[in-house]
Amino acid sequence: MSKKKFGSFKNLSEMTYLEKLLKLFVSTFAISAVAFGGGFVVLPMMRRTYVENLRWIDDADMQNYIAIAQSSPGTIAGNTAMVIGFKIAGVLGAVVCAFASVLPPFLIITAAFYLYNAIISMEIVRQIMYGMQAGVSAVILDFVVKMISDTALGKSKIFAIVLMCAAFIASFFFSFSVIYIILVAVVIGIAFLYSKLYCNKKKGKTEEEKIGKAPDIKMLSYDSLMKKAPKKGMGK
Repeated sequence: MSKKKFGSFKNLSEMTYLEKLLKLFVSTFAISAVAFGGGFVVLPMMRRTYVENLRWIDDADMQNYIAIAQSSPGTIAGNTAMVIGFKIAGVLGAVVCAFASVLPPFLIITAAFYLYNAIISMEIVRQIMYGMQAGVSAVILDFVVKMISDTALGKSKIFAIVLMCAAFIASFFFSFSVIYIILVAVVIGIAFLYSKLYCNKKKGKTEEEKIGKAPDIKMLSYDSLMKKAPKKGMGK
């Protein structure tokens, strides 16, 4: 039997704790090393790595982790990496992902600091930066479209779509702070959840009352047969 290569593991139950940590470090380091353009460029690469390729988490989990990372202090890329690391390998996994996400930028920025004056005046470097900006915009757009499609599909998603549109209008047209938008969205989401639970509970009580008032046809027919049986026996 041929042995599985380490990179082919997709089932967490087949991996040791050390293998999980090593895979988290290598994956996060590779993503951080090539993700130029900010945190929102890292997120689609994380989704492709952990959701589509490794299949360690699903889309719903990824959206929840992004929401947690966005509402927490720090960079969204580093926070998301730490949340995923914590999900996979606990506290040590979060520490490993944090270190792996910070190490490549630290090395690149340190090198760029010493080479800045030599490369900034080169025309080819400027053209590369323009090309990277176009690529980054396309990657972010692709990620946003996938998140919107995941949010819009399924049952009872009208509320999520309306809330998403309202948050976009508040941010884009009225320049509200992202922090306030997230806090208001959280409050509205909690209120919607409790109202939905209350309606379901009330609906359940109504159905129970209807069932309790309905006549038991089987019992009535059984009682009527029992009443008739003795009379026939006495007639004989």
